[in-house]
Amino acid sequence: MSYTRANYRRKDGQRLTASEYRKRRQKEIIIHLSMLAFAFLAVAAGLIFLVVKVTHKKTEEPVAQVVEQAVEEVSIIDTVVEDVEIEEENVYLTKSEDSESFFDGYSVSPDSDTVYISSEEVYSTYGLLVNLETGKVVASKDGNVRINPASMTKILTLLVAVENMENIDDTFVMTREIGDYVFKHDCSAVGFEVGEELTIKDLLYGTILPSGADAAMCLAEYVAGSQEAFVDLMNNKLAELGLSDTAHFTNCVGVYDEDHYCTLLDMAMILKAAEENALCHEVLNARTYLTTPTTEHPEGLQISNWFLRRIEDKDTHGDVVGAKTGFVNQSGCCGASYQISNDGKHYICVTADAWSSWRCIYDQVDIYETYTS
Repeated sequence: MSYTRANYRRKDGQRLTASEYRKRRQKEIIIHLSMLAFAFLAVAAGLIFLVVKVTHKKTEEPVAQVVEQAVEEVSIIDTVVEDVEIEEENVYLTKSEDSESFFDGYSVSPDSDTVYISSEEVYSTYGLLVNLETGKVVASKDGNVRINPASMTKILTLLVAVENMENIDDTFVMTREIGDYVFKHDCSAVGFEVGEELTIKDLLYGTILPSGADAAMCLAEYVAGSQEAFVDLMNNKLAELGLSDTAHFTNCVGVYDEDHYCTLLDMAMILKAAEENALCHEVLNARTYLTTPTTEHPEGLQISNWFLRRIEDKDTHGDVVGAKTGFVNQSGCCGASYQISNDGKHYICVTADAWSSWRCIYDQVDIYETYTS
């Protein structure tokens, strides 16, 4: 101990005292321990660095390989999506519920089972009864003879207008030309005035219930721009129904014209087509209707289908739920009606050349009563 301490001297060569020696020794020990700790930390850091580097190298290669394989396996597919026009459903072409019971098509003709309408209670020159479920002509009296359909024409006017209109809430202003046409031909009218702004819905009901030529003409111009263009649509519809060989129209209101004609069979099929359309069925079935208030008619106009109102209390072995009448001198009083019998069957009756509107009604009552179950 003394030897070791003897080797520690001051700068002046004197030996250290015991206390001085201990202090210097402690200092040396602290320095040595610090150096050892630093060396240990350096070695540990180096080992950690080596471990991380080796580990990363081992995992880097497989990951790179997986990525390369994935890139190789991915193939780019060019998908071309063509623009497809989705047709919006036209609510005005909706089928009526009754049409589910009707036969398909619009071709009917008398056969060996057709009964001749010989009842003494039927005074109309022409008469016809068709079963809409079977497509059979139940009874007929010259039902295939050409007649002028008079205002029964407006059934087709209604159907063509509904199938070609855009919005039932649109409006149309009645023109002077339409007013003059109605006056010149002494047509029945709703009572609309020149310059009056009318809804299309009012025109539909006005065409059928009071048989308004003013309403029908407004519809024609609204849909096609002119009566002539609208009549082309009407004849196109006749061709579509397969009736153009025996039916041809020259106007939309039923004014007499030698080239304006059809048979009772044709008119029955025109009414069938109209009853197959939900909106047309609704209009043809209406007993009364109040038009929209306008400046000219602040309270609207109350209109009614007098045929339906006068036949509803008669015994027809069912309910007449749709009808349109007509009159010109050359065809007398005529009418086409749609009935649902007491046993749920569906019929159309058409008559022509009666001497009065009441006679037309009673003739149809008798036909329904006699030839339906």
